[in-house]
Amino acid sequence: MAQKPSIPKGTRDFGPEQMARRNYLFSTLREAFRLFGYSQIETPAMETLATLMGKYGEEGDRLLFKILNSGDFREPLSEGIAKESSIPSLTRMISEKGLRYDLTVPFARFVVQHRAELTMPFKRFQMQPVWRADRPQKGRYREFWQCDADVVGSTSLLNEVELLRMEDHVFGKLGIRVVIKLNNRKVLGGIAEVTGLSDRLTDITVAIDKIDKIGIEGAEAELREKGISEEALAKLRPVLGLEGDNSEKLDKLSEILASSEEGMKGVEELRFVVNTFDSVGHKCEVEIDCSLARGLDYYTGTIIEVKALDAEMGSISGGGRYDNLTGVFGAPGLSGVGVSFGADRIYDVLTQLDLYPQSVDDAVTVLFLNFGEAEALESIKCVAMLQQAGVSAALYPDCAKMKKQMGAANDQRVPFVAMIGADELAQGKVTLKDMASGEQYSLTKEELLNRLSPAK
Repeated sequence: MAQKPSIPKGTRDFGPEQMARRNYLFSTLREAFRLFGYSQIETPAMETLATLMGKYGEEGDRLLFKILNSGDFREPLSEGIAKESSIPSLTRMISEKGLRYDLTVPFARFVVQHRAELTMPFKRFQMQPVWRADRPQKGRYREFWQCDADVVGSTSLLNEVELLRMEDHVFGKLGIRVVIKLNNRKVLGGIAEVTGLSDRLTDITVAIDKIDKIGIEGAEAELREKGISEEALAKLRPVLGLEGDNSEKLDKLSEILASSEEGMKGVEELRFVVNTFDSVGHKCEVEIDCSLARGLDYYTGTIIEVKALDAEMGSISGGGRYDNLTGVFGAPGLSGVGVSFGADRIYDVLTQLDLYPQSVDDAVTVLFLNFGEAEALESIKCVAMLQQAGVSAALYPDCAKMKKQMGAANDQRVPFVAMIGADELAQGKVTLKDMASGEQYSLTKEELLNRLSPAK
């Protein structure tokens, strides 16, 4: 007996109902991106490893899906090289490409490669799948979609405010109550400086970024394992436990980081972004969170993370400023800031909270039943007439028992069923059944069109 086919762990199939819901989400995002003046681009599913490696930190590099070179990938390997070489060096010999880990690094590569064709500042959005060799778990997949919006070529903090407004707009449209958490990498740098750990910034950010998962005590234990002293941890602890509203937190940070020029710059940037966003008005909650680090090495300023308030889920959107990212591709000094909407996690939240509108299904508006050759011919003419008028219509392809055809209409949640039998054919009429109420109407073609027309 043949083995039943399966898909890799961390990936999912989506049937018609799921795709209708996903398309509702994608349409909402696409509408928002265009409303805020962003233009769409796409990049290849795979990039060279030279483009991808070293941009996400050690953990990110380990999670990259590498693609074996075409042909005999073993050709450059002798038995001695295979035994003596490290895994990274072996990987470079047998693999030159990888699946993209996110959309930001490919975007930076795109900007540098097409710099002469772009008008700065350049506002782009991108909606494509990405891949990570992560351990699958709830809300974490190996293949998932990201929907990104970025501005490159401007250092203005008004760009951060605009992105926060976009976050507020999108989740307001979707009906998801969220909290937007904010931090600044300069604040984190200032914390490292005042605690005497300027050379350990990466260790600090990687550890405190896990506080939501392992708690402050767990993060401190991880830092101890990396050689951070108890004295430094004592200085770090008050920052991680900051309380009060955003204004009070900013005032406290100003006191703690007073001796750090970098830290104070981060505090002032946070203050501008929060105050300006508040002045415009928003529905979502906003919280300054000094434990927020988003463990990616390329953030240099504002850090953004969005979490749903009514669902057990990790971050469903996030991003920040990355002043130096394009420098590794030969374009130093080109600043950028962006956010990424995690489509798969947002989809799961919408499903969990049952927030999809009933009208989101892709079912046809009207299904014509098939009663025989002559009746089907007249029915397909009506189908064509309705389709030309913008009404979604279809004809059941087989002259099957009526019970089977009506069952198919019910299964597909079709709102209306149309019937042209022998009597209707003789009278030039169509019987239309409203599947919700059970009522039936005898209509001419013109009356049918008027009743089902989208304009009505």
